[in-house]
Amino acid sequence: MKKKTRATAGRAGKRPKSAASGGKAAPRRSAAGGSRPPAVSNGTRATIRRLKAELARTQAQIEELQASADTDYLLGIANRRGFERELHRAIAYMKRYRAFGALVVLDVDRLKPINDAFGHAAGDQVLKAIVAELTAHVRASDVVGRLGGDEFALLLWNLSETDARAKAATLEEAIDRLSFVFDGRTVNAGASAGVAVLDTHSEAGRALEAADSAMYVRKALRRHES
Repeated sequence: MKKKTRATAGRAGKRPKSAASGGKAAPRRSAAGGSRPPAVSNGTRATIRRLKAELARTQAQIEELQASADTDYLLGIANRRGFERELHRAIAYMKRYRAFGALVVLDVDRLKPINDAFGHAAGDQVLKAIVAELTAHVRASDVVGRLGGDEFALLLWNLSETDARAKAATLEEAIDRLSFVFDGRTVNAGASAGVAVLDTHSEAGRALEAADSAMYVRKALRRHES
């Protein structure tokens, strides 16, 4: 009975081995009670800086590619993809804040004969002059885009239908006044414009269809008048 008591007491009196006695030492604790974080070497810091710089360059390249994908390379304005994205954004804004505006679709009247007679370089010159005229007649907040070929679109903010039709007529007149000389011959292009109102009930696809249809009606009327 006495031997059992002494053995129990001996086990109770044992202490955990320290590092000096060959045992594993407990991890050191910081003042806050957590484990101390491992030190970061200068080489690791340099690698982190390099990776951050590479990430910034990659993000800049992605943004540049996205911008170029939305821009007409010849004219420097929004292409169809870019214009439609701006139109969707504008209509979403109008629905939320009860704003309004107008969509103008404009088609160049005699670009194909100019291309056929004088070459596509001449046609490109006509398109650039027309874009310069369009951008000169709109505000910085408005958007000018090329839907394709000789068709353009303008997103005009805060214009009533009456004002939008007056603006479309002004654009037609400005383009009608343009003249070009190719191979000693003076030629004019001309343009026909159709208008659709944008408000809280608009949808991008239907607005484009409405403005496009109005443009073709206007083109037929101008052809009849000439």
